[in-house]
Amino acid sequence: MAVKLTKNEQKKQKDQLKQYQRYLPTLQLKKQQLQSVIMGIEVERKKLKIQQEELVNGMQDWIAVYAENRAFGPEKDLSTLVQVDRVVRETGNIAGVMIPVFKELTFKEIEYNLNDYPLWIDQGIVTLRDYAKFDAIISTLDIQIKMLSKELRTTSQRVNLFEKVKIPEAKTNIKKIAVYLGDEMSAAVVRGKIAKGKKVAAGGSV
Repeated sequence: MAVKLTKNEQKKQKDQLKQYQRYLPTLQLKKQQLQSVIMGIEVERKKLKIQQEELVNGMQDWIAVYAENRAFGPEKDLSTLVQVDRVVRETGNIAGVMIPVFKELTFKEIEYNLNDYPLWIDQGIVTLRDYAKFDAIISTLDIQIKMLSKELRTTSQRVNLFEKVKIPEAKTNIKKIAVYLGDEMSAAVVRGKIAKGKKVAAGGSV
């Protein structure tokens, strides 16, 4: 896009350059903050995933025994006793991004006869609920990462736009206008001297 070679345009370009240079550090800081937060969430997610796997490994023995015991039919599957009611999330703000924050996981109250299940049924229900809670927290972190990553991409694009396009473009335009106005001023001085010389040569007063 051609730039007007005028003093008004020069001032406009200088004002825009100041705005870009003032806004760029804020964008860079936001980019760094988002990168740091995302890394922190990813580390937390990894820890929770490991804890969940350890929980599963701890359940393997008694789940195998329970599964092999034909006295407990499909209708007495442990999963029927652990049913999620709702995932409660609050709203948080990170670097201007509104994200969901896990608060709690509630379960439906399901009655059962202790005589119909093995002695460790209560502990089994607690363990399965813990597993479901891990799932809810991890899925919330996944949403956070997705939302923050999207904002990071947008912020990175703006940083690149300012650093590689807008600021260099404004500087080039300012220099171009300055050179043009300087040439115009020099040309005006030369024209003035020529006109003055012609007037003197014609016998006019100086």
